[in-house]
Amino acid sequence: MDVQHIAAFAMDGTGGNPAGVVLLGALPEAAAMQAVAADLGYSETVFAAPVPGGWRVRYFAPAMEVPFCGHATIALGAALARQAGEGVHRLLLNEAEITVEGRREGGHLIATLVSPPTWHEAAPTALLEEALALFGYAPEELDPRLPPAVMGAGARHLLLALSSRERLAAMAYDLAAGAALMRDAGLVTIMLVQAESPHRFHARNAFAAGGVAEDPATGAAAAAFAGYLRALGWPHGGGIEILQGQDMGMPSLLRAEIPPGAGTGIRVSGAARISAGPLPLPG
Repeated sequence: MDVQHIAAFAMDGTGGNPAGVVLLGALPEAAAMQAVAADLGYSETVFAAPVPGGWRVRYFAPAMEVPFCGHATIALGAALARQAGEGVHRLLLNEAEITVEGRREGGHLIATLVSPPTWHEAAPTALLEEALALFGYAPEELDPRLPPAVMGAGARHLLLALSSRERLAAMAYDLAAGAALMRDAGLVTIMLVQAESPHRFHARNAFAAGGVAEDPATGAAAAAFAGYLRALGWPHGGGIEILQGQDMGMPSLLRAEIPPGAGTGIRVSGAARISAGPLPLPG
């Protein structure tokens, strides 16, 4: 398979989250796609094939298939802009239908996805206690303005909001224990955030369930978080930006536009950085 190597949500031409993009005439068996994703080692690789009116799309992490991946969708939008032309493309996922737009702005490739519908619910007490123990955080270190929640916009995430940027930077956990917790709770990632301002957040996403410790940029979680803020009545002013990957040496910038309307999809945008060969992995 011909793999394109694209870092999504790049910041000033560097960083971003590496993704593999594979455009095919028809999608192969799941086992073949899983093998390619495992060999590449990126947090996700996206596979797409043309169908009437759009593209059939599937996402694979090294250890599992995921229902939706934001950074791989941004990478796909950039690849489609190069191959099929700038504009909006309809994507048929396993469990949803979304769009991605790819375009050039000032010499950069930019992509914008519109996520599946958003939802959230209060985090169960037992799950919250397990997650805090996993990362070594105390309940009083959480930001009371942003209650712990399970949230989604095409994939399921646990949200923990910390009051301290320093404690976020110190995030560490046991990979095997994290993978077990996420699998048991049906989580794709655990998103940890810290609010710098009402419109600007720092984030880290533990992704042990997918076979990697951390995601440098997580568009699906960003969409879910934006929908959570909307439902919470947070003063987002119509949009937020999320800085992620700084603590990994892979700076990434995600922008989310938050329209009115409970549960409606979120527009998540970012820049794409194209590489002629494999991109370095985190860590």
